[in-house]
Amino acid sequence: MKVICVIPARYASTRLPGKPLKLIAGKPMIQRVWEQARKAQIPSEVIVATDDRRVYDAVIAFGGNVCMTREDHPNGTSRLAEVAEKYPDVDVIVNVQGDEPMIPPEIIDRLAEAFQAESDLKMATMKVRMQESEYADPSAVKVVTDKNGYALYFSRNLIPYPRNVTDLFKVYKHVGIYAYTRKFLMLYAAMRPTPLEQVESLEQLRVLENGYKIKVLESDFRGIGVDTQEDLDAVNKLFKHK
Repeated sequence: MKVICVIPARYASTRLPGKPLKLIAGKPMIQRVWEQARKAQIPSEVIVATDDRRVYDAVIAFGGNVCMTREDHPNGTSRLAEVAEKYPDVDVIVNVQGDEPMIPPEIIDRLAEAFQAESDLKMATMKVRMQESEYADPSAVKVVTDKNGYALYFSRNLIPYPRNVTDLFKVYKHVGIYAYTRKFLMLYAAMRPTPLEQVESLEQLRVLENGYKIKVLESDFRGIGVDTQEDLDAVNKLFKHK
């Protein structure tokens, strides 16, 4: 099974312009993410996918592998599919977000291993126990799964609803790292947006609405996705202490 890791990196972030090139302890954020992904054992390549020459040049400068993509992609999945088209011999693609500089490499390997364990698996992602302070935060996406670990639903609202708060009440936060078979990724990228996806603004709901399954693995990883200057300051503080 051939696995590659792809890191989409857009320069034009609305909340933090130039995000991939923001410095974290002296290195561009995209380099920090790439270096973490490179520590994973299973992927044979780690590729940055960008539509901006500045990001492209920065990746080349630190010795990374980078693919220039079109500017008109509506989302990261579409950009990922463009890269996948260039790698017809690849079986599984792991999509690591370009704003997760602390992503543990073992998570990448665990996602890849899930496809070795289940031959009919098409897509997988991660979850972590949610802190109570995040219950009402719509940017903290919740996920519920069936007894076999497959997603039933993702929501920005609190699920399950705690009508009876018992030991069974557990809230899980979705961690936005995905893995797909190349064949399913191409199919997924070609699907039209669906109603629940548009209402919740959660692209992964398109998969469930079309009747496909998403395996959700549990982890204890609590990274800091860098979306704002405050997030960037917090990550820099953590790297300073490290």
